[in-house]
Amino acid sequence: MSRSLLRRLHPFIAARLRQNQTLLSTTSALHHSPSPSQSPSTDAIEMTDNCVQRMKELQANEASMKDKMLRLSVETGGCSGFQYVFLLDDKTNSDDRIFERDGVKLVVDKISYDFVKGATVDYVEELIRSAFLGKHKPERGWWVQL
Repeated sequence: MSRSLLRRLHPFIAARLRQNQTLLSTTSALHHSPSPSQSPSTDAIEMTDNCVQRMKELQANEASMKDKMLRLSVETGGCSGFQYVFLLDDKTNSDDRIFERDGVKLVVDKISYDFVKGATVDYVEELIRSAFLGKHKPERGWWVQL
């Protein structure tokens, strides 16, 4: 990326990060996943059946994978300025948000959450690859593959 583009984008990115920090620090109610008796939030991150099934397969195949969780994080880089990264992790931080379905946990850090809230995480197998993918919900008016 050119330096002039970075200089032009810096104020917008800095403002968005400040806005995210303010929003996240004032909404402690979203810090935990809703219990099964509660209806899911429109900002909750959902996992598809394929995602849950694949994580269970990974956890069952090796003893070292038993306590692993799927971590979704947003990093700078990529064509749009961000990269969405999926990792297997066994630790959580105090500012993580944890979403759980059928015993499978998805962990998202505080900063990344604002970029991915309302998304659905899926696992797809294609001829050339297999991967965890995220998509924003259609009711938001657009689909984006994370």
